[in-house]
Amino acid sequence: MFRSRLAETREVAQACLGTALPASGPMAAPMRHAVAGGKGMRAFLVLEGARMLGIDADSAQFPAAAVEAIHAYSLVHDDLPCMDDDDLRRGQPTVHRKWDEATAVLAGDALQALAFELLGRDEVGTAEVRIELSRSLAHAAGAEGMVLGQALDIAAETAETPLTLDQIIALQAGKTGALIRWSAMAGAVMAGVSTDPLRRYGAAVGLAFQIADDVLDVEGDPDRVGKATGKDADKHKATFVSLLGLDAAKTRAQELVDAACEALAPYGNEAQTLREAARFVISRDS
Repeated sequence: MFRSRLAETREVAQACLGTALPASGPMAAPMRHAVAGGKGMRAFLVLEGARMLGIDADSAQFPAAAVEAIHAYSLVHDDLPCMDDDDLRRGQPTVHRKWDEATAVLAGDALQALAFELLGRDEVGTAEVRIELSRSLAHAAGAEGMVLGQALDIAAETAETPLTLDQIIALQAGKTGALIRWSAMAGAVMAGVSTDPLRRYGAAVGLAFQIADDVLDVEGDPDRVGKATGKDADKHKATFVSLLGLDAAKTRAQELVDAACEALAPYGNEAQTLREAARFVISRDS
């Protein structure tokens, strides 16, 4: 059920993005390149959480596309030479390699702006819902969320003292976790119900997702992962694997998945696909 639902929700979000992206002009091709590929996990969390709470996909498709646009922008900028300096993303040349650095910066900027345009659509819900989704996504993506995590990650590369486990957890709660938490909670915001169970679910899944990424950097096949592996060790970067060891990191990821599933108890069988998603996070090979 999960894999078919993941493919379905990814298609919904990609179709929504495809309609919203510019059809012509200098940014059209780079922006479409940036959003192509990927698993669409964040879009899935938005659409599945919304479905579980009775929100139609016609409304939820816009927040799903919005968070994928923010995620794509972050990857385009993260790949730049001044950041991680990557040549491949999702098995394709990064935007700055296919075009140039200025185009990559502008494409990322445009995708970020597009996300908030999508959240402003009348179909999303009441003005209050649209404002809260926009406010919370801006917070999750900004200087106290994803950008904070990225800044801490960059600073750690040149720090004299490696990060502690608690510091890595705090870093990844922003860099990877913030958008995953937002995605998990978006349906509850749209439904006007408590976000707490899905917030706890998203927090656990987000951290498990990052541990799985750290494991893939050690064990993953670059052709499957879609980008270079082994970079963390090359940079002597402190990760969950370097601090805990491979087996203990995998155990910690499983514990987080268990916690994520427990957080879904209030939703009973309606949350089964979200439980499968949590298990998928640590079993994926890309």
